[in-house]
Amino acid sequence: MKRRTVLTGLVAMPALLLKGAGAMAQAFPTRPLKMVVPFSPGGGADFLARAISEALSRRLGQTVIVENKPGGGATIGALAVATAPPDGYTMLYGTPGPQMVNPHLMDKVPYDPIKDFASITPLGRFTNVLAVHPGVPAKDINELIAYARANPGALNFASAGIGASSHLTGELFKSLTQIDIRHVPYKGTGPATQDLLAGNVQMAFDSVIVYLPHIKSGGLRPLGVTDPEPSPLLADVPAVARYLPGFSASAENYITTRAGTPREIILRLNHDINEILKTPDMRDKMLAAGIAPTGGTPEQLDALIASESDKWQRVIKISGAKAQ
Repeated sequence: MKRRTVLTGLVAMPALLLKGAGAMAQAFPTRPLKMVVPFSPGGGADFLARAISEALSRRLGQTVIVENKPGGGATIGALAVATAPPDGYTMLYGTPGPQMVNPHLMDKVPYDPIKDFASITPLGRFTNVLAVHPGVPAKDINELIAYARANPGALNFASAGIGASSHLTGELFKSLTQIDIRHVPYKGTGPATQDLLAGNVQMAFDSVIVYLPHIKSGGLRPLGVTDPEPSPLLADVPAVARYLPGFSASAENYITTRAGTPREIILRLNHDINEILKTPDMRDKMLAAGIAPTGGTPEQLDALIASESDKWQRVIKISGAKAQ
């Protein structure tokens, strides 16, 4: 009789554990949460992180605090989440750096880019635009490619620094077109843009929102956006993919947390963030900032991180880029 009682208890245990996990998720959260942004305040990632956190605070009934942890090419902020308790109270606002780019660009990162994180949801894509100085004799991408082939080494492309989205997008374009263009890294978008406007460099890929005032004033000529779909902010500018099928190089933004966080809590956060992304107010904010809203499941984010990681690994290997 005792043996049967023990067996019955063992069979019932998984159900009790699941019930307990469900109760935990239902009670979550019971204290403030933290959204770690691995960059300084004021940038595009910080803007969206704060907008999402504010809306998420209202839905969860708990404050979501944005904590900026810049440095190390976004590895310092990522490490803070990778070593946090696995309870869903600490989230990472992710961009390509922490999990998709840095593991290939750096000799070593202080965390496992896959095993130390649990995906919550994709957020959106920061659309970049290929812009040239008006002195470049090209009105579209085909003309740019033809000019570069006829004048090898004549074109330089600027970036915000080695490993930045503006750098790797340029390297991707270079590898797909097989043209001879030279990379000129700067310490940030500001000085890179100034030299592009001055004609000291001839072309660059960077955020639509950064280049938009200069495009409107005639200081820069836009040739193509890096998202597969045209940007509402530059409706008349075609996608680079029209000329290079399959080209996509927008900076993916997403939310992850520490690996080992209970599945029920991840699904709760996923649901609430996706509901926020559907609201007209949030979509308007994102589109006005040059961000194409996406959303999705944790599994879709897993697949996105894997595919983007593979893509940028190939580009980094071909270009020979290394973090400095």
